Amino acid sequence: MSVDLTPVIAATAQWLIRAYPPPPGGPLGRALAEAQARQAATVAARLRYPGALDAELLVMVGPGGSDRLDRLSGADTAEYGEYGEYGEYGEPADAWRTWVDEVVASWAACLLADPALAATAVAALAVSGDGGTAADFRRLTAPGDHDHRAAALLRHPDLLAPVAELHRPQLLRALQADPLEPAC
Repeated sequence: MSVDLTPVIAATAQWLIRAYPPPPGGPLGRALAEAQARQAATVAARLRYPGALDAELLVMVGPGGSDRLDRLSGADTAEYGEYGEYGEYGEPADAWRTWVDEVVASWAACLLADPALAATAVAALAVSGDGGTAADFRRLTAPGDHDHRAAALLRHPDLLAPVAELHRPQLLRALQADPLEPAC
């Protein structure tokens, strides 16, 4: 893929971690939770934007931001800076939120809540040739005990439901479709 989806993947993973934070437990637990969020966002973004044209259109029109997701999840944006506060380089402190993609976040939530669905999604990526094997996404598809403890909120189906249900039908259709067709 010629267009880099990294900003969308990073922002969406960051949103997931902030909306469903890991329990206190030190840097290892946080790193495990971040790895799971990043893997889920990566798989979701690659499924959502399978072709270069899809990704280029995303970059051109923008992903939409996290406003609706924040309201649905109850994420408190005040903790991370009010709109109008500025970071060290003069950009709004929460400018990263504009790169959050609602559909990618919803699909990632679906994958985090259901490792079997995540395995199906990773297999679909492998068929399409868009990268990754089950081993590359092991924390997402086959989480261990440490992974589950580190991401207890991030993997809780009931907590993820409001976000996951937003676009679950489109994810299921995308997994049944031709892997080279653009996702809905």
